[in-house]
Amino acid sequence: AFLFIIMDQLIPIASKLQDVLGALGQTTTLDLPQIVVVGGQSSGKSSVLEGIVGRSFLPRGHGIVTRRPLVLQLYNTSSSDDDDDDDEEENVNPQNEPNEWGEFLHLPNRVFYNFQEICHEIQRETDRLTGSNKGIHATPIHLKIYSPHVLSLTLVDLPGMAKVAVGDQPNDIEDLIREMCLSYISNPNAIILAVTAANTDLANSDALKLAQAVDPHGHRTVGVLTKIDLMDPGTDCVAVLQNKVIPLVRGYVAVVNRGQQDINDNVSIREGLKKEASFFQNHLVYGRADASVLQKCGTRHLSKSLNNMLMHHIRNVLPELKTKICNMMADVQSDLEALGSPTLHSSKSSQGGALLSMLSKFASNFASIIEGRGGGGGASQQQQQHYYYYHQNSLSSSSPNHNAPHAATTNE
Repeated sequence: AFLFIIMDQLIPIASKLQDVLGALGQTTTLDLPQIVVVGGQSSGKSSVLEGIVGRSFLPRGHGIVTRRPLVLQLYNTSSSDDDDDDDEEENVNPQNEPNEWGEFLHLPNRVFYNFQEICHEIQRETDRLTGSNKGIHATPIHLKIYSPHVLSLTLVDLPGMAKVAVGDQPNDIEDLIREMCLSYISNPNAIILAVTAANTDLANSDALKLAQAVDPHGHRTVGVLTKIDLMDPGTDCVAVLQNKVIPLVRGYVAVVNRGQQDINDNVSIREGLKKEASFFQNHLVYGRADASVLQKCGTRHLSKSLNNMLMHHIRNVLPELKTKICNMMADVQSDLEALGSPTLHSSKSSQGGALLSMLSKFASNFASIIEGRGGGGGASQQQQQHYYYYHQNSLSSSSPNHNAPHAATTNE
């Protein structure tokens, strides 16, 4: 149990590192472990994420709805004495206080308790950079969700693969989305969640094709089959779940999301999860198949599997990440030391002394470079040669009356 508690802290640590990279604008080359969700347009990616969270919080509509990457960090807030009762539908605890909320990185001082407002903020922030006519942008939106009903995870939702440009989208929209997806799944520490509708031919899956481009052997790809309830009568995906069609090392999971009629009838996500569990348990094929097949069905199984995968994945790559971070910190510290000691809280006299010291050091290094002796200031041999040639050209181009233009120059 103690080991599990330690392992459970790994995902929040990775999430904090994700926050730091988000604040830096993704300018570092640190490959953090995360789960990247890819799939074709209208394959059910957003519905899968809402099922994992247990809340409706993502924009819906026709065409490309996800138009900026969404980095979603889930934090479990339940205490050790909380139970897993799913009857709690309200967003309050027994003390009548909200126990589910969201926070955006671009709005650090604001907390969202209403998930509909989270949806509106995602839409507003998306439109801010992409416009309101289906444009896309690579800058991610960072969202944290705290809830006792989620397992700790870090997921990245990406735009679905599209074939034809609409609205303000450029003609090469398919290539742009592909490049955006590849920039995330090319991370060797990323787990790829490839979402495919089960009522289509798996061989034509955009998600699996994209995943195979960077993970040809399927070592870090998880297949998710959606729309199981929409398959033609007499067909099923048992062979896919048994890894007999397109094998993946991490296998496949089948889920049933809310349909459009459920959404129109205001069926909640948690009620939808109960209907999903009933669908698989009472199905003539999945409910009576081998127990190993039923264990690969349902959103709850998907959440637990992803949580377990991510924890062990972070544990495996953490030593390498620690080494990279230490090297990066050492480089930054070296740069800071080269700038000199801080003078923010120093007296005016000490600041003046620091300024004179820097000027003296600069003059000494400059003179050494001119004379070809090296200045100790990190100048390269090429830079020294440039200074030398400039000095010689200055002397040769001087008039006869100024044969020694530097004669009157002193160290002072």
